Amino acid sequence: MKIVVLDGHAANPGDLSWDELETCGELQVYPRTAPHELLERAQGAEILLTNKVLLLQPELEQLPALRYVGVLATGVNVVDVDCCRKRHIAVANIPGYSSASVCQMTFALMLGLAHQLRHHDELVHNRAWSRSAEPCFIDRPLLELAGLNLGLIGFGQIAREVARVAQAFGMQLQVYTTHPENYREAWPQVRFVGLDQLVDCSDLISLHCPLNPRTRTLVDADFITRMKPGALLINTARGLLVDEMAVAAALKDGLLAGYGADVMGTEPPPADHPLLDAPNALLTSHIAWGTGAARQRLMRVASENVKSFMAGGRLNRID
Repeated sequence: MKIVVLDGHAANPGDLSWDELETCGELQVYPRTAPHELLERAQGAEILLTNKVLLLQPELEQLPALRYVGVLATGVNVVDVDCCRKRHIAVANIPGYSSASVCQMTFALMLGLAHQLRHHDELVHNRAWSRSAEPCFIDRPLLELAGLNLGLIGFGQIAREVARVAQAFGMQLQVYTTHPENYREAWPQVRFVGLDQLVDCSDLISLHCPLNPRTRTLVDADFITRMKPGALLINTARGLLVDEMAVAAALKDGLLAGYGADVMGTEPPPADHPLLDAPNALLTSHIAWGTGAARQRLMRVASENVKSFMAGGRLNRID
């Protein structure tokens, strides 16, 4: 069985092994695949694994041998799942592998903004503290998380990890999710509210919902104007959940106190992207999922998914 990994570099830049997957068939791993290279590399493959390479209807229809698509991530927006169903192509993802790591990044961004870490670090390194007479050099207001209202949009595995940590910080939790009835009994300490109430009452809002037509640019200029003065916005989900131009403008106008994001609408972003020069924008390069522990889990589950498919199972199938 021919197995092709279209863009393996992100999951395994060389520090891990593809040996488990290699036991499943004839394996070819490409670090990256450009759109014009896709059909040539994928031709004849029965199993394709992708991280960011798009597998949409025009491509899928030109791959008659394809039987299985494995997404090397949790989100499956890179694959036309409906087309795969019609063509009887199995689709599997890797849920939960990075929940602890993304939760960790969520709080790294939150704490970085709350304590203005980048700003104060720069003051120390550019010798501003050395020139000061103050033994404790606080240059901007700092924020204590205890007692603040944290609003979570979405309540999947990552959001639930964030909720557990937030409780340890003494934060008050409110959640907007489309199916609150699934969680009320297990989470009596959480207030499940409508989106409008969450926006109006949260001191911090953290995005943990999937990207789909309903949630695309969910956070727009109107959303931001309804947020509490001094509120922070955190995004470790998908860049296109927010109108980034509106966020940049709100930061410059002081309508939004801070934006912490590990994702952007275009990755990598163009050099003239307005968020790159916006004040109080703490941005990282889509690294939340990429700890060594998380990538090891990803590699293991990717192989288990393929082995399950070959044995007639449905492990992590979404088709």
